[in-house]
Amino acid sequence: MYYFCSIKIQDTSSVEQQIVISRNLPAELTVAIDRVQPDRLFVLTDVNTRDLCLPVLRDALSASKYQSFNVITIGASDEAKTLDTLAEVWTALGEGGATRHSMLINLGGGMVTDLGGFAASTFKRGIAYVNIPTTLLAMVDASVGGKTGINFRGLKNEIGVFNAASTVILDTQFLQTLDTQNIRSGYAEMLKHGLISDEAMLVELLAFDIFQPDLEHLKAMVAKSVAVKERIVTEDPHEHGIRKALNLGHTAGHAFESLALQENRTVLHGYAVAWGLVCELYLSATRCGFPTTRLHQVSQFVKETYGMFPFTCKEYDRLYELMTHDKKNTAGIINFTLLGGVGDIRINQQASKDDIFEMLDYYRES
Repeated sequence: MYYFCSIKIQDTSSVEQQIVISRNLPAELTVAIDRVQPDRLFVLTDVNTRDLCLPVLRDALSASKYQSFNVITIGASDEAKTLDTLAEVWTALGEGGATRHSMLINLGGGMVTDLGGFAASTFKRGIAYVNIPTTLLAMVDASVGGKTGINFRGLKNEIGVFNAASTVILDTQFLQTLDTQNIRSGYAEMLKHGLISDEAMLVELLAFDIFQPDLEHLKAMVAKSVAVKERIVTEDPHEHGIRKALNLGHTAGHAFESLALQENRTVLHGYAVAWGLVCELYLSATRCGFPTTRLHQVSQFVKETYGMFPFTCKEYDRLYELMTHDKKNTAGIINFTLLGGVGDIRINQQASKDDIFEMLDYYRES
């Protein structure tokens, strides 16, 4: 068994979070549960991971003392990431006899790990939980770092807490269950990690054949991507400073995502982040001197891989209003994470409404 890292993400946590690059899922899962010694075990799935991924987990636990567990299943997609769904999970935990000494295993993508982590963090003031992400997006982003939450009033992740899983197990065998759109969605967060890290990582990401991915090569790239996030989260667990680097592409991206949700044309999170990267790299070029050659290179990669998010100038004001709800803002002023160059991170960068409209112009015209 190989532990990728062991970090204490939240000061109040009694157990340091371990992130495991899986080599032996049965052994790793048994160790993760043994660390907590729960009185009852629950597994949260969505309707897709219940059918595609739960059998793998059952097999992994079949020879252990943890063969018996309650399964809670919720709807799939970000539309299920609601207060009503959260209440369903709380109810299922209560009816299943969960106590403060129980454990919840979140088996699914970012929606499951976000909502399940929030449910575990709040039920009886907090029970232990383990994340087993089954999508690329969840492996490199949502399941790692201790952010939990739900959407509320049409806004992404509006309600939540920082509380890290005791263990995150990253097993790339689950990627075989994904379609190409979900692989690309997760890859956008990896692209972001390359941009905030170094040239070598970014070059490797831009050169990788995402249309016919080599999963073994991708596994090694996932480890590098998680290392970038782990390093930043360890330094700033509660996002008071450098952790805001991880929000590159997300101020504009979340606005696109929220607009799509309001208009019932839901888009995958990673696609919205990719489109947001184009926008915010343009701001980086105009305000911080980010190289235009890299801007055009990334813009072309995003256009070829993710297509375009269609909107008109009539929707600029709505998008601007959505950006004012971003959690990085202070006193109503929109804050961006921008770059002076690859790896040259500039947090708390402000932009005027005219700057933002110009950014949206660039996106539509690029």
